[in-house]
Amino acid sequence: MKIGELAKIAKCTVETIRYYEKVGLLAASSRDNINNYRHYNKSHLERLTFVRHCRALAMSHEEILVLLQARNQPEQKCDSINQLIDDHLQHVSVRIKELQNLEAQLLTLRQQCQTPTSSEHCGILQDLELAIDDSGNNTKLSHVTGSH
Repeated sequence: MKIGELAKIAKCTVETIRYYEKVGLLAASSRDNINNYRHYNKSHLERLTFVRHCRALAMSHEEILVLLQARNQPEQKCDSINQLIDDHLQHVSVRIKELQNLEAQLLTLRQQCQTPTSSEHCGILQDLELAIDDSGNNTKLSHVTGSH
């Protein structure tokens, strides 16, 4: 199948497939000698589905590569896989706490402007301006690292 067909079946974009090939999450496709089109088979679809499922669980490319390697070694014990998931769960717990902190900060910020007023007198804008000290460091508000 061609890249567009694979993208449609896997419910992702052609760009995603090309990117996954580039970073090694998806095996390189064969190419047509006449028009240089990429051709994919069932194993590409299975691996792409696996990768997309891992990404839906917010796993990093490095984590996915480890899981793919383990998947290709069926005789290997799953201790390293369990450890990877345990580590990922810990990371998710930290992210949840960071997001809860961010939510609390945003709720506090939202309380600074309860009545319609001009932006000149907006408590939110004033608080955001005060949150930066003379050295340019954020003194009042923090942000979730790597969230964008």
